[in-house]
Amino acid sequence: MSDYQTILYAEQDGAATVTLNRPQRLNGIINTMMRELYTALADVAEKDHIKVVQLTGAGKGFCPGADLNAYSSDTPQERLNKQHFHITTLLHEMPKVTVAAINGACAGAGFGWACACDLRYAAAGASFNSAFLDVAISGDMGGPWTLPRIVGAQRARELYFMPGKFSAEDALQMGLVARVFADDDFRREVASIVERLAASAPLAIADMKKNFADAERMGLRDYIELETERHQRVGASGDTQEAFKAFVEKRTPQFKGR
Repeated sequence: MSDYQTILYAEQDGAATVTLNRPQRLNGIINTMMRELYTALADVAEKDHIKVVQLTGAGKGFCPGADLNAYSSDTPQERLNKQHFHITTLLHEMPKVTVAAINGACAGAGFGWACACDLRYAAAGASFNSAFLDVAISGDMGGPWTLPRIVGAQRARELYFMPGKFSAEDALQMGLVARVFADDDFRREVASIVERLAASAPLAIADMKKNFADAERMGLRDYIELETERHQRVGASGDTQEAFKAFVEKRTPQFKGR
């Protein structure tokens, strides 16, 4: 984990933070970053002790999409496999709550990654843009799949077909982000949210994430069957019994993941 060149990875108390780390380029994407981000997310998806994954950017930017200077230069990029484009799939489907902490410019593929997360929070100074059509690209990272589910079909199409920069407040008004925090308070506020998520009952929060992912691809009758099976299994766990007891006794529950 310590050998990454373009991202940072850290764990604390059931939460993992993946930081895009090319601040001199506002965390613009190069192929090495794609590979490293996919590798880190695929690894953390398998870690039972992690309940929440935060994706954010170092410095002033979240991720403005591809580093066009790098891709226009004579310096060759490392080759990617098709699996590396499934960063979006990992963020959306891994049995962890994924949180996009959008601290600055969020555009292109970075915009797609943010849309793939379960929760999005923005600093007041953050800005957004689909940006693909401005550089004659049809788009990647799943935005046309995720964004209509967040803001509606027509608004999502307009954001893609009519690209342009919009503010964190605009993002809040259209429901793209859940909350906007003052720039000076942003990191502390998101850390508090991540800490609360990480303290949740591990079996329940993992299956809740799976419920949302499965609901998108299943008919209601089949989904209810699966949801009920999970509900009954988790409800019979020691963690649920502990949560009931702690509620009655007015204390903080101690979860063991079983």
